[in-house]
Amino acid sequence: MSKLLLVDDDAELSSMLEQILTKEGFQLTLAADGETGLERALSGSYDLILLDVMLPGIDGFQLLQRLRQQARNTPVLMLTARGNDDDRVAGLELGADDYLPKPFYPKELIARIKALLRRTPATSVRQEATEFAGFLVDPVNNKATCDGIELEVTPTEFDILRTLLRGAGEVISKDQLSIAALGRSLAPFDRSLDVHISNIRKKLPGNPERIQTVRGRGYRILGLA
Repeated sequence: MSKLLLVDDDAELSSMLEQILTKEGFQLTLAADGETGLERALSGSYDLILLDVMLPGIDGFQLLQRLRQQARNTPVLMLTARGNDDDRVAGLELGADDYLPKPFYPKELIARIKALLRRTPATSVRQEATEFAGFLVDPVNNKATCDGIELEVTPTEFDILRTLLRGAGEVISKDQLSIAALGRSLAPFDRSLDVHISNIRKKLPGNPERIQTVRGRGYRILGLA
C-alpha cells in the first residue's frame, strides 16, 4: 500500500480526496497548513506528496524548497489553482516532479499518481547501473554521478538521466523522456520536461551542454571527445 501525504487547506477537497484515494488502495495522511505539512514530510516516510501551492503559513513553494534543501527526494505532485504558467514552472524549478492545475478530475489525479509511482523499475535488468560519457546512474543505490561527483537529483531528474544514458548518445525524443520520467506523454505547450533538463544542467560539473538539445527532435548526452 503506497503512502501519500496531501498538504492542502481546502477541507472539503481533502475529505473528498481521502475517500477517493483510500478506495484506490492508497494510505493517505492529511496536513492543512504548510508548517504541519513540512513537519510530516520530514518525519514520515511517504511514497508521494500531493502539495497545494496556496497554503496558510509557508506556501507550497517554500515547503518544497525546504524539503529539497533537506535532501528529501520524495516525489512531489503540485496542485495549483493558479493558471499562470510561470507559477507552474517555478514549482518544477524548485524540484517538483509534476503539477496538476485545479480544478481537476479525480481520475486524472489518480492516473498522475500511479504514473509517478510506476517509474521505479521492478526488473533486475532495469536495476543495473548505466554508464556513458562520464555519467553513471545506479538505481540499486539510488545514485547518479558525473565525472565521479554525486549529483543531488530529484526522482524525475534521475529517471531522465537514466533514459538518456541508455540511449548512449542517441537522440531521445521529448515524448519518450516524458513517458519514462513522468509516466505520461507531453501535452501541447507543456514545459515540464524542458524545466527538468534545465535543472539537471545546473547541477552538472563543467559543461552543462553535455546534455544537448536537438531542436525539433529531443535530447541526447554527448559522448566524450
